[in-house]
Amino acid sequence: MANSTDLPMSLATPDLSSTQDSTSLTQCPQSSDCQKSFKLLPPPPPPPFLKGKNNSAKVPPLPPFKLPQSTPLNKDGSPLTKLKPLHWDKVRAPPDHPMVWDMLPQSFELDEEMIESLFGDNLQNSMKSVEANKKTPPNKHVLEPKRLQNIIIMSKALNVTAEQVCEALIQGNGLSLQQLEVLVKMVPTKEEEAKFYGYEGDINELETVEKFVKAILRIPFAFLRVEAMLYRETFEDDVVQLRNSFSMLEEACKEIRSCRLFLKLLEAVLKTGNRMNVGTSRGGARAFKLDTLLKLAHVKGTDGKTTLLHFVVQEIILSEGIRVSDSQENTNKTVEESEEDYRRLGFDRVSALSTELDNVKKTATIDLNVLASSISNLSSGLAKLQHLVHKDLCLDEQNGNFVNSMQSFINYAEKNLKDLQGDEDRVLTHVKEITEYFHGDVNKDEANPLRIFVIVRDFLGMLDHVCKELRSS
Repeated sequence: MANSTDLPMSLATPDLSSTQDSTSLTQCPQSSDCQKSFKLLPPPPPPPFLKGKNNSAKVPPLPPFKLPQSTPLNKDGSPLTKLKPLHWDKVRAPPDHPMVWDMLPQSFELDEEMIESLFGDNLQNSMKSVEANKKTPPNKHVLEPKRLQNIIIMSKALNVTAEQVCEALIQGNGLSLQQLEVLVKMVPTKEEEAKFYGYEGDINELETVEKFVKAILRIPFAFLRVEAMLYRETFEDDVVQLRNSFSMLEEACKEIRSCRLFLKLLEAVLKTGNRMNVGTSRGGARAFKLDTLLKLAHVKGTDGKTTLLHFVVQEIILSEGIRVSDSQENTNKTVEESEEDYRRLGFDRVSALSTELDNVKKTATIDLNVLASSISNLSSGLAKLQHLVHKDLCLDEQNGNFVNSMQSFINYAEKNLKDLQGDEDRVLTHVKEITEYFHGDVNKDEANPLRIFVIVRDFLGMLDHVCKELRSS
């Protein structure tokens, strides 16, 4: 065993005057005699820092000093919410001449609440929301967060108080079309409506828009009234649009049936096609499907340029030019002058065909299914309004103002809808007749009853293109 003088100074030094050996000392660490024989010494001081060339110790560098960055603040002094960045190239303004940016009126102000709700940095906002949740208890809401946010955005376009809306719903008037459209988008679901009715907490804990909806729901059948008022507000425009469509369809049927030049063009195509089909099963035709008109541009002559459509148009131009010229006073002209005159007059007539069939081209864009669906929607809307007025609200005298304001409109709507349905039946009959007039028996499985008008519109486009080519040549 090493002598006690070999022990480091920081360790306890035993009293060597004792006759006990080291073994006995280790066997009784808890005895008072053993504890008295030890003397605790303080730890040695740290070694001094030595300066010298051979000393490798270095003082660690101080961290770089950073200037505190100024945080952008709102008008109320709160920090601005970080938004998603817009990546653009900034322009450095030259000092020697003004730019358009110097002339800006400085009259535009950002809606901070709107831009933060739409373009806020999700990560920062989520961190803020976590911190806010730690500091303050969460607000109680009836609506789900996403739904609540959507309604908050929509409500900005209302510009009306809950009291004004309630009064308008009681009287049955007083709200604009835009306000009614916004309110219809805010209609709560049955589940949301039940939550509003069952809410018994502090009304001040709700969002402003939630208090707005809850106040409106105090009116019996509030949002059904909104839908009824919107139906009344848009009814006249819908009726006028449908009537214009039906009127255009009727005019298109008259145009395509009575247009002399179009019928002459069909005659020219029929005679030309029969001449080309002599000796085949296709020859000797008395009629053809109007789809054939769209194939004329695909039949090319021996020169590889002139199409069958070019040929037919040139023949029609010459024929029409002679007809128009003969109706005018005869003047002494050379053969060349007469031919040029025929060509000019014929071009003017053929080029005007597209204008004569203007309603035909417009009708090609109409979808009869959409028209039928529009009438059906008007009918179902009127049925809902009648049920609301005659059953839901008529039992309570307090609803009298709304009922009275709607009753006269219901009578007006019933008459107009009946007239519209009659117009629809009459127009569909005309469309069927015009299809039979050109194509014979109508295929009941025809996907688009207005297909003839679509074909003629496309053909008129090809005809205009050929006329421009021939005129330029």
